[in-house]
Amino acid sequence: MPDQLKSSEVNSQTDPSVAKQYDTETDKVTQIKDFFSLADENKIGMLSTYRNGVGPVGRSMATARRDGPDFLFLANTHSEKFSDLESNKEVQITFQDSKTQDWISISGTATTISNSDPRIKEVWSRGAAAWFGDLGDGKHDGSPDDPRMTLIEVKSKYVSYYKTQVGLVGYAKEVAGAAITGGVANTGVLRELSEQDLEKARSMK
Repeated sequence: MPDQLKSSEVNSQTDPSVAKQYDTETDKVTQIKDFFSLADENKIGMLSTYRNGVGPVGRSMATARRDGPDFLFLANTHSEKFSDLESNKEVQITFQDSKTQDWISISGTATTISNSDPRIKEVWSRGAAAWFGDLGDGKHDGSPDDPRMTLIEVKSKYVSYYKTQVGLVGYAKEVAGAAITGGVANTGVLRELSEQDLEKARSMK
């Protein structure tokens, strides 16, 4: 059922329609495990860098691997995202499942890693090669040894995510009920993981 708001809450420091969304009851270990699960279910997200004179610039990227709360991406070293990262290491990764309405937002710091990193061979696939192509020179061939093949490693500093707890029918009922009653649709939980929480998450994998 939609959460009902009280008039006495109107003057609270935080708008109750926002405050009531945050999950402050579930233990952090469960929250971290749910974050991992959602991230593994949504392999393709938006990686946003910051470009001087433009602002945030996003592009769709497939996760090569999740290491605890941190992420690896395979990328072409000639792409503009690398020049963005030279001037600003701060990035954002977002995932959203349009079917469930689950979403994740990750703020972190990116490190670019040379083609000699052995993890490239671990995460490389034929599918990844399709985005590089074979230039026919015996060198730029889309293989793990292609000098263009580079890793971007994102170390997470802050995570927020929304985990839906109702099905499609329940979601529609909550939204419709809230619109009629003046309550707030209660479709799931909004959670935050701090830098301290994420440090703990690195020991969990």
